[in-house]
Amino acid sequence: MAALKYAGLDDTDSEEELPPGWEERTTKDGWVYYANHLEERTQWDHPKSGKRKRVAGDLPYGWEQETDANGQVYFVDHINKRTTYLDPRLAFTVDDNPAKPNAKQKYDGSTTAMEILQGRDMSGKVIIVTGANSGIGFETAKSLALHGAHVILACRNMLRANEAVQRILEEWHKAKAEAMTLDLASLQSVRDFADTFKSKNLPLHVLICNAAVFGLPWQLTEDGLESTFQVNHLGHFYLVQLLKDVLCHSVPARVVMVSSESHRFTEINDSSGKLDFNMLSPSKKDYWAMLAYNRSKLCNILLSNELNRRLSPHGVISNAVHPGNMMYSSIHRNWWIYTLLFTLARPFTKSM
Repeated sequence: MAALKYAGLDDTDSEEELPPGWEERTTKDGWVYYANHLEERTQWDHPKSGKRKRVAGDLPYGWEQETDANGQVYFVDHINKRTTYLDPRLAFTVDDNPAKPNAKQKYDGSTTAMEILQGRDMSGKVIIVTGANSGIGFETAKSLALHGAHVILACRNMLRANEAVQRILEEWHKAKAEAMTLDLASLQSVRDFADTFKSKNLPLHVLICNAAVFGLPWQLTEDGLESTFQVNHLGHFYLVQLLKDVLCHSVPARVVMVSSESHRFTEINDSSGKLDFNMLSPSKKDYWAMLAYNRSKLCNILLSNELNRRLSPHGVISNAVHPGNMMYSSIHRNWWIYTLLFTLARPFTKSM
């Protein structure tokens, strides 16, 4: 095959020759897929054998992987001064054909973000992750950036946010990751973040509302609202409203609300069954940290459902996700009792 010869791989014992019009390609993380140029579609399975493959080993000495303006992976041979879209490791692929589980069995409590994104090319996607300097937010931002996405880490603490960006760049120096200031406890900060992001004239394909606080003592924000409610919900609510137009112009797009199963253990109705909005930002005498957290997570669910109802007809989908019970991260740092509980549960739960 001409392409194999061009890449210096014409001496191959491969018996799986592709039909006319087909091309073998690889993703950034080494998974092989097949492009049908006649029908303008791609698929993971080999068009003849039905097998799935991945490349084995590192790139040969002198080779480097790049991405073009269309998000397509190509390879540079610095020694012979040439480029090719054919992965030089394709002569050394291994089969990957595990038994196909059903949807409920595909992922479990030990599945990592990198495994979820395996084989996916996120090049060209712009993604905002709030609270991305540690914990779930950092693992999410890192995994997306390592799969080609342009990820914005929206964080209150810029020192820690920039350190997180550097950790991502240490894993892949060409990752597109940047930090921007966002303090959800300040509605002015939310406005400033949205204005700064819009000034970049970037699309927005995914907004992941991940940042949260837990176990805080009662305190009011500069806007006069209870902190847990504003940080976990209202700040994100406002952020979505300010960026909604960008999402709609970037379809298909998505909003992801990181909520919790704890939303089931509360309500926002009074004794007569009517909505009591005073429960959302209670006074100090009516405040209990756990209930405040649960109510904020319930609001996340309600917001996600309503967003999906309003925006999905326009190409913007909204989902809410439960990241796992008692997952050990830094969210419990504000109260030693919760830190103790999370520490005791850590051997039995998923951690970063």
